[in-house]
Amino acid sequence: MSTIDQQFVEYIVKTLVNNPDKVEVERTIDEKGVLLALTVAPEDVGRVIGKRGVTAQSIRTLLRALGTKNDARYNLKIVNSDEGAPARPAESAQVEEAPVVEETEEITEVEEEPSSDLAERTRSELADLDDLDI
Repeated sequence: MSTIDQQFVEYIVKTLVNNPDKVEVERTIDEKGVLLALTVAPEDVGRVIGKRGVTAQSIRTLLRALGTKNDARYNLKIVNSDEGAPARPAESAQVEEAPVVEETEEITEVEEEPSSDLAERTRSELADLDDLDI
């Protein structure tokens, strides 16, 4: 039985790919929110990611909007069906890794605070992000 978020991602992705029968979306829930692992045929990975990661980012933006409606935090991971590893072509790796580097630098500056202060600050920053109308 698939949930509305799985059906949503499947519908979008199946319209983009050449092999819609190979599209699978696995859903797991953890402390960070809902993780949707998207598996497509190897030749369709590029179509799902798009040039410079634009298509994948658009799907993630739509999921964020769905998450706002459903009071949930969604993450999308595109999995390479050949190896079971995340798909990372050179173009998408550049796009996806750039924000991570910035976040790492930001966390490094904050590490000097006691862990409880860090947790409180992180919670307040996440609450501020939730208030944004995107």
